[in-house]
Amino acid sequence: MPQNHETPETAPAGVPTAAYRNLIVATVGFTLTFWAWDLIAPLGSAYKDRLQLSSFQQSLLVAVPVIVGSLGRIPVGALTDRFGARLMFPLVSALTILPVLLLIPARDSYAAMIGVGFLLGLGGTTFAIGVPLVNAWFPPARRGFAIGVFGMGTGGVALSGYFTPRIAKHGENLPFLVVAGALAVFVVVAVLLIRDRPDRKAPTLSFGARLGQAGKLRVTWELSALYAIGFGGVVAFGVYLPTYLKTWYDLSPTDAGTKAAGFAVVTVLSRPVGGWLADRIAPATVTAWSLAVVALFAVVQAFDPPLAPLGTICFLTMAAGLGAASGAVFALVAQVAPMAQVGSVTGIVGAVGGLGGFVPPLVMGAIYSAKDSYSIGFMLLSDLALAGCVYAYGRMRGLTRDGDVPGAAGGR
Repeated sequence: MPQNHETPETAPAGVPTAAYRNLIVATVGFTLTFWAWDLIAPLGSAYKDRLQLSSFQQSLLVAVPVIVGSLGRIPVGALTDRFGARLMFPLVSALTILPVLLLIPARDSYAAMIGVGFLLGLGGTTFAIGVPLVNAWFPPARRGFAIGVFGMGTGGVALSGYFTPRIAKHGENLPFLVVAGALAVFVVVAVLLIRDRPDRKAPTLSFGARLGQAGKLRVTWELSALYAIGFGGVVAFGVYLPTYLKTWYDLSPTDAGTKAAGFAVVTVLSRPVGGWLADRIAPATVTAWSLAVVALFAVVQAFDPPLAPLGTICFLTMAAGLGAASGAVFALVAQVAPMAQVGSVTGIVGAVGGLGGFVPPLVMGAIYSAKDSYSIGFMLLSDLALAGCVYAYGRMRGLTRDGDVPGAAGGR
């Protein structure tokens, strides 16, 4: 344990050195576990050919770890409140190594792959570990940026999409061995360096009671809805953008994948920007303006502009807006959630956000099948983003730093 028992609020210059150490280590771990979480999707075509899967079977194989990882954030967040990130981060990272390695013997059986994919979902839960860790170490005025930096670990999905198939060209088992090795190294580093804040108070209530309390907070569901739009939009584009670019703009799979990776990079870089702005402006205001930008450019894209340059500008601008909104929403979580419940609230919000990305691709696919056009889908995205913008600005802008709504004592 650190010898310096100063809290983030009283440390010199506002932030102790340990805060930055924990932030860096947690972000690296989040990136690696998210890479592990997404190991199946980049190789989906290879599994489809090897196992002779239908399109639905391939989609299910890719979806299982994502769904489990999203829902798993709820119990993992609550467990982090109870046991702390010092235990949970290395433990979950170590347990993730097992399904990564099991992908090797399971590759010739669809049922085995589904089972391993279920276990692989564990890698997607570390988001609910890192947010309470970072939130505890940083003072309120810097939490938005810090959590935004941690949120850049979602870029592990983009790294997986780019590197996993390229590494596989040098050996079909090599990606799993590389990721497992990296996770093993991280576990050692995490054990040595990650520390909970010295004055952290573990909750005494039961697991169910704590989840129930978090679920009773109004802001839990308000933030969940906003995060479902922001991060859900990121997930949706990550899943469906390559298909859209190939179908509508007739790009090659390589070109479509490259442009989709560019979209992902912009969302990752925009998260800390959204958090940084939230530290200086009301987080709800940053969320509202970010979603307003998304709504505007979704309308433009609905008119099917040429990909170069207007379509590209639309997608990259929407990426920036969605990324900034995701960062700003968790700046709100850090401000309004009770300190002892940040993990529980984060788990619920993160789960809803992750699951929110599954509906838009289904809607887009159904609309295209029925109307041979994506315009209606983009107009629906615009309507949803605009609704989030109005709600964030109208209702949540009144939330103060201590989480109270002026004139509404029961607001939380």
